[in-house]
Amino acid sequence: MTDVELHHGAASDVGLVREINEDAFLVAPPVFVVADGMGGHDRGDVASRIVVEEFSALAESGYDALRGPEAIAATLRSCQDRIAEYDAAQRAAGAQDFAAGTTAVVALVVEQTQGDLGGPTEPMWLLANLGDSRIYRYNDTVLEQVSVDHSVVQELVDAGTISLADAAVHPERHIITRALGGSGSTEADFFVLPLAGAERLLLCSDGVSGMIDDDRIAEILGRTSDPRDAADRVVAAAVAAGGRDNATAVVVDVVGLVPDRPYDSDAQRMSLEQKLGALP
Repeated sequence: MTDVELHHGAASDVGLVREINEDAFLVAPPVFVVADGMGGHDRGDVASRIVVEEFSALAESGYDALRGPEAIAATLRSCQDRIAEYDAAQRAAGAQDFAAGTTAVVALVVEQTQGDLGGPTEPMWLLANLGDSRIYRYNDTVLEQVSVDHSVVQELVDAGTISLADAAVHPERHIITRALGGSGSTEADFFVLPLAGAERLLLCSDGVSGMIDDDRIAEILGRTSDPRDAADRVVAAAVAAGGRDNATAVVVDVVGLVPDRPYDSDAQRMSLEQKLGALP
């Protein structure tokens, strides 16, 4: 697979209301994941951790870059199988109606063949989502939501029944229609983006997108060049806005294929090394 230089940052906070952080994330270039566990006492934290473990195994073992959708789909099936086994064990131990669940958003670097006759390949982002965690791209100062929420209110918006403004305060805004765990649909949606068309990606749980609007997210991403700082500030803003849920953000910059960066990549790399203590 084409060598791609990625800079990244991640942050997660339990928030101001929840007792347990049921979010989990994975930063294992070229694999990035955010999972938002559901179920409260039914241990959504276990479900989200299973997702991270399975995709971590994918990152470690490697995958065919020309068959990215198959790799993600197979990993999601493994997640679903493990969550089902965990639920069954809990019910066998006396926890009636036990059902853990989690959302998942995934970003992988893959290769896509150019043209119809088997031409050269080029690296692309392959993105997938299940539930209402989100993937945004930030490109040329514009923030765009790439994923589409699998939620009751999104279906109402798509049908023209309510507006986006109504959706933000709708009493059923947290009811999702697809997730890992349970008996509902576990089919992910997939999106493909050229790397140069997504100079920065944000993967986040709804504890971020439900607390701060897109304008605020864009403001933070636009004025924060270091992805580590950007992830920290996005999560901090969500907590400062009320922190009613766990908040998690993963920010990924494609440095190697974006020449017109708003900051110098060599300086950025030095900044990251300083943060890691590699430089005095």
